[in-house]
Amino acid sequence: MAELNPFKIAQKELDEAAEYLKLDAGTHEMLRWPMREFHFTIPIKMDNGSIKVFKGFRVQHNDARGPAKGGIRFHPKETIDTIRALAALMTWKTAVVDIPLGGSKGGIICDPHELSDREQEQLCRGWVRQIFKNIGPVQDVPAPDVMTNPQHMIWMLDEYETLMGGKYPGVITGKPVGMGGSNGRTEATGYGVIFTLREALKTLDMEIKKTSASIQGFGNVAQYAAELFVKYGGKVVAASCWDDKDKTVYTYRRLKGIDPEFLQSITDKYGTINKDKASKEGYEVLGGDKWIEQEVDILIPAAIENQITKETVGKIHPKVKILAEAANGPTTPEADKVLFGREIYVIPDFLCNAGGVTCSYFEQVQNNMNYYWNREEVFSKLDHVMTNAFHSVDKKAREESIPNRLTAYLLSVQRVVDAMKLRGWV
Repeated sequence: MAELNPFKIAQKELDEAAEYLKLDAGTHEMLRWPMREFHFTIPIKMDNGSIKVFKGFRVQHNDARGPAKGGIRFHPKETIDTIRALAALMTWKTAVVDIPLGGSKGGIICDPHELSDREQEQLCRGWVRQIFKNIGPVQDVPAPDVMTNPQHMIWMLDEYETLMGGKYPGVITGKPVGMGGSNGRTEATGYGVIFTLREALKTLDMEIKKTSASIQGFGNVAQYAAELFVKYGGKVVAASCWDDKDKTVYTYRRLKGIDPEFLQSITDKYGTINKDKASKEGYEVLGGDKWIEQEVDILIPAAIENQITKETVGKIHPKVKILAEAANGPTTPEADKVLFGREIYVIPDFLCNAGGVTCSYFEQVQNNMNYYWNREEVFSKLDHVMTNAFHSVDKKAREESIPNRLTAYLLSVQRVVDAMKLRGWV
């Protein structure tokens, strides 16, 4: 369906902000499209001796505020429009938390479940060989994303340094600790979600210890969001995830509250919970879409885009007061209007999940200094950035009586436009 094209949705959301800001046509058009796109093929010799050709992308949306920044996704259904949308989202994400970076995104159409470690390494190195002249610490800094991890990043870093003939730890973030990675990076996105949620609960005069949540997804972001929410005293009653064995999605529910640490212990590296082990511990196994129907105070979509649509938004329980968008683009514009009408407080994705890119920025800073912070210092700085960003959006939204998402766009787009003007681009 055209309405679910992620790039068209991203453009539509920008158009609304541009109209509100009264941007001139030229500036608006520059922001609607990526500055640069790279499409390339990556031939890999497979373990069985055959040659398979994979398709790779890198999209650099805007770098007016600093080097472009964005992850690399491995996904069998990856599309250029998804990459374009996410690159734009990274531009707004870095701007809304006010860190000196732009926005980019990359990907390879592949399913890592079906690839050996050697084949994945060759894929990582092949991606770098195709794009190394157009990335770098002062150009464009990749990072992990869907189905990529610190090991992939190290392979990419090693290939880049081999090609460039030097040491460039800041060319890529999300590296293992001890190899230039930052303490706290693994937890950063999920923790950042809960930092903003904590502030939203304060704003709504709700006590976190008396609230419950349902989470879509149980990958890295969802796991650490659940962990911190429970540490703060909240209760997570359900979490959904893809089951690779059954090729479907299940929701795991325990009304007295899930145990994030237990579920993490029976979850594989791709975010699949062991169904049999969960069932033995008293977890109900429900249909995949049941996460959205739970009688909770908070919904946390932490999986993929376009999950809350005009068809599914009506399933949200009347008790729900907050939608914390841990995933990128989980809500369509049509559903957004319904949420605003129902007075559900939305923490928009590019604010809510900006903890990851903020910590990636911290990693770049530490790489540049060759001096590294401990976990407590990282989380303290992360909390400060996320809290300030949240309140800048919340304050403006209340003053102008407009939705949080539009407000976040207004702040971030204006910051990018200001940088473009200072540079003389517009």
